[in-house]
Amino acid sequence: MSVFLSYIFLGLSLAAPIGPVNAAQLDKGIKGGFLHAWFVGLGAMVVDVLYMMLVYLGVVQFLEAPFMKTFLWLFGFFVLTYTGIESLIGAGKLELNQKRGNETLAKSFMAGFFMSLSNPLTILFWLGIYGSVLANTATTYGFNQLLLYSGAIILGVLLWDITMAGIASSFRNFLNTKILIIISVLSGLSLIGFGLYFGYQAFLLLST
Repeated sequence: MSVFLSYIFLGLSLAAPIGPVNAAQLDKGIKGGFLHAWFVGLGAMVVDVLYMMLVYLGVVQFLEAPFMKTFLWLFGFFVLTYTGIESLIGAGKLELNQKRGNETLAKSFMAGFFMSLSNPLTILFWLGIYGSVLANTATTYGFNQLLLYSGAIILGVLLWDITMAGIASSFRNFLNTKILIIISVLSGLSLIGFGLYFGYQAFLLLST
């Protein structure tokens, strides 16, 4: 049981560092409420499961090819910069009495999905972390235990997503319109910052 809990904690630790998805969850929670923020996290979590499967199957090595890395950095640059600019534009129209859910849950889900999918750091992250877990678990335990502990990691990620969604949506209830707009602007700038970083990494790869 202690091993299972340690893998849940690992999942929480993997999801906790502030990145594009957490910034987007904060933005969606302020504008649309709990479900919209949570669905951003769910979209990202689907990609986490996908990469875990790719690591297990060994396919992820293909994604480390220079061409694929460059493509993914550029894709990430486009997705994050576009989302950040959209957040900045939407901040000016944000009001406390704005109806929740003007944007569909499917769009929130896809936002999290593509943000995580287009982030090369996610690939390297899961390759390093889950690759190590896989190597250790596969040699020590059987396939059933591997599934169990992999599920524990995902459960940890899910718990963090729920926590972030709750925090983000709570801000909407306690802050005034001006502060909500400021947070939304900062969130948008954060996404653009990540996008520019991705674009810079693509430039470095193209220039070598």
